[in-house]
Amino acid sequence: MSKLHVTVEAVTARIIQRSKLGRQAYLDLIAKQRDAGVNRPVLSCGNLAHGFAASGEDKAAIRDGKAMNIGIISAYNDMLSAHQPYGRYPEQMKIFAREVGATAQVAGSTPAMCDGVTQGQDSMELSLFSRDVIAMATAVGLSHGMFESVAMLGICDKIVPGLLMGALRFGHLPTILVPAGPMPSGLANKEKQRVRQLYAEGKVGRAELLEAEAASYHSAGTCTFYGTANSNQMMMEVMGLHIPGSAFINPGTKLRTELTRAAVHRLSEIGWDGDDYRPLGLCVDEKAIVNACVGLLATGGSTNHALHIPAIARAAGINIDWEDLDQLSSAVPLIARVYPNGSGDVNHFHAAGGMGYVIRELIDAGLLHRDIMTVAGNDLGDYGREPVLEDEKLVWRDAPEVTADDTMLRPPSAPFSPDGGMRLVTGNLGRATFKTSAVDPARWKIEAPVRVFHDQNDALAAFKAGELDRDVIVVIRFQGPAANGMPELHKLTPCLGVLQDKGFNVALVTDGRMSGASGKVPAAIHLSPEGARGGAIAKLQDGDIVRLCANTGTLSVLVDADIWSSRAPAPTPARHIGTGRELFALMQAGADEAEKGGSAMLAVAGL
Repeated sequence: MSKLHVTVEAVTARIIQRSKLGRQAYLDLIAKQRDAGVNRPVLSCGNLAHGFAASGEDKAAIRDGKAMNIGIISAYNDMLSAHQPYGRYPEQMKIFAREVGATAQVAGSTPAMCDGVTQGQDSMELSLFSRDVIAMATAVGLSHGMFESVAMLGICDKIVPGLLMGALRFGHLPTILVPAGPMPSGLANKEKQRVRQLYAEGKVGRAELLEAEAASYHSAGTCTFYGTANSNQMMMEVMGLHIPGSAFINPGTKLRTELTRAAVHRLSEIGWDGDDYRPLGLCVDEKAIVNACVGLLATGGSTNHALHIPAIARAAGINIDWEDLDQLSSAVPLIARVYPNGSGDVNHFHAAGGMGYVIRELIDAGLLHRDIMTVAGNDLGDYGREPVLEDEKLVWRDAPEVTADDTMLRPPSAPFSPDGGMRLVTGNLGRATFKTSAVDPARWKIEAPVRVFHDQNDALAAFKAGELDRDVIVVIRFQGPAANGMPELHKLTPCLGVLQDKGFNVALVTDGRMSGASGKVPAAIHLSPEGARGGAIAKLQDGDIVRLCANTGTLSVLVDADIWSSRAPAPTPARHIGTGRELFALMQAGADEAEKGGSAMLAVAGL
């Protein structure tokens, strides 16, 4: 095994020390839950009879209690393309379970919000909080105590983090994430981006835009750009929570089906009564969380995980912050360029070597913890291989020694960038995240007057009126969890890109989120504290000069200190109603800051 990189080792040690009390309390909890929690042997006859009443041909096995019962938590709906394939999974998985003398039941279902549908709409204000709803729905399903292991069906943005957060509170149960894979490649993402910018400039109409979007998002499966959904799948691989190599196999293929079968069979081996007990709470430890961060940085993954990784970690008693990410970013090279950081999509990435290549190379470079408990077998080294069918049988072979496309995937010894491209920027405006991996280094520093908005639609109106045709830092405030649920500000990407292409120095500063597939415009996002919680962003005024620099990690307003200290903050806008947003007022009121994950559920629970 290669010697662990000194920075990875130091950050891991820092997290372990900081998490000592919380992690021990968590481990005590899951040990107690296995020994004295709700499970089939302690259910009354009435409880148990309700649990197997409708289980058909599995009824006798569940009643007798001699077969391992796998709980399925499904995030299926057929409006979300990534989750549409899951409709048939439960019946298939019940058959796969019977093949090894086990049974399976759908323990519960969770909502699955499609950010692609809700981007830029009022409903996007429900998006981040849907993660807590998913976690709670997962807990409701598992609370019945009928199961000795868990299969979780989910892929997309808030869904995988939510599933994990809920399942980790039942961390005594072995758990495998079962993906469904990306849709085949459609219209090239760069062409889609080109049409979006033309539409933003008024040079093409809605019909042309819709045609381009439909050609890009065209079938069942995950969207093919490298946003939050596909970053989720990458993280599940580097954390050892998938069957190895499952992430990017297309739906509807024989290989996809065999990987699902393998997941069910493996759950019968690692489950509570299996011969190789591997509880989720031990698989997700401090090293696995560091692996998630390293994978994110090495592949240029979604900025949304600056919120999700801390939240997942908290559910397992682990405390991680943006300084940890920043330090890891200084040591982890960027070895993948997947759209929007490059021209090819996740299918091209997989063909170039994919996760097997990435994991093997990062292990060999001492950048990943190999010695973690995975669901698959010995250690993370199993994930440095790739699944194939030989004579209709699922086997794993070594990942390619050399990448098939060095414009998309490279070894750590010859990276696209020596660092992972996610920086912490701080100053008198607070703390924010700056994803540099998609931004030209010449644009990492900008000093310009600000134009302040409270709504991205107002910024779009100013753009269309030509008011932003200059060097400008666009500020969108009151977009944090407490203000309005922290929607992604996806609508801004094309217009800011147009301004940049015109030759202006442009940036975005916000206490909200940008798309997880943030593009080429420099952006300081997730600014904390947010404006609605006393953050300095609420004091900015049009014309103030702000300095944003990824090189020095700076985010500051250049206003005389006396003037700044005497300036009153702008009042927080009234809470929005309609589209169900008022039902989430409790979450807004209780949500903590973005650096902790922006979760009311975790904050109120004291986690």
